[in-house]
Amino acid sequence: MHLRTMVAAGGVLLTAACVAVPPPPPPPPAAVACPGCPSPAALAAQAAQLRRALDAAVPQEPTLAAGGAAAWIARTRAALAQAGLRLHRPQLLVVVDRNPAVQRLAVMLADPHGAWQVIGDSKVSTGQAGRRGYFITPTGVFVHDGDIRDYRALGTFNENHIRGLGLKDMRVWDFGWQTAAKGWDPDGDTGPMRLALHATDPDYLEPRLGRPASEGCVRIPAAMNRFLDHYGVLDREYEALARLDPAYAAVLAADRQPTPLAGDKLVVVDSAVPALAGGPSPSPAQPQSGRSAGFARTGDAR
Repeated sequence: MHLRTMVAAGGVLLTAACVAVPPPPPPPPAAVACPGCPSPAALAAQAAQLRRALDAAVPQEPTLAAGGAAAWIARTRAALAQAGLRLHRPQLLVVVDRNPAVQRLAVMLADPHGAWQVIGDSKVSTGQAGRRGYFITPTGVFVHDGDIRDYRALGTFNENHIRGLGLKDMRVWDFGWQTAAKGWDPDGDTGPMRLALHATDPDYLEPRLGRPASEGCVRIPAAMNRFLDHYGVLDREYEALARLDPAYAAVLAADRQPTPLAGDKLVVVDSAVPALAGGPSPSPAQPQSGRSAGFARTGDAR
């Protein structure tokens, strides 16, 4: 044992055993910012895989190049903030700009712990103004939480020989009853409309995507419909429900490959109106627990 000598009061020498100083405790483990979330490397790999798949499925145009993606991301962030929603995990969002001069959809990867990015985009058609019975697609954040069950188009024609929901088996994402401006009302009156995201007639209406034309829903190309459906881009909650309820499982494609980055939010903005670039429309009507009997499943010209 090592000894040390100390001088006590009055000059008396004292010896004492050296006391071993314990090592400092190890630092606590770093807090996990997002338990269960992919690592940055895995997130980048998943994003790259989705981008390649979307590039192959939907011909991409350089519309979001040269800083355009940054503006889309800023509007989307504003919309989520105004809706009081905070993201806690990386996830995909489907973002639509209803600006008549834009009329596009972006698949966006929102990472609350890192950079946001646009995976890809396509043309859409939203609600048309000046035509009776046609609503202006509402802005805001619409959650696909499974409260209302989706369905698939039957591919039949309506009285105008239009397949309003697209070819047979095209997915229809149903966001329920929402309050929207009546596009035919010069005073801006509002009313309830059924909001859905769906394909459209491949022969007559899909070539016209890129301008307002719908009754208030969001029309998308068949290729984008298949991409969103196959990778379950909006199906985070839906996949969980499908494991418990065969009725939900029946809607999902048997050969799907759901991405770990699946989300559940459709975000509609309007870059033409600063007050609505990220803001919500008037309060939505009371949502229904299921599809309305009056919401046509086929031949609908939305």
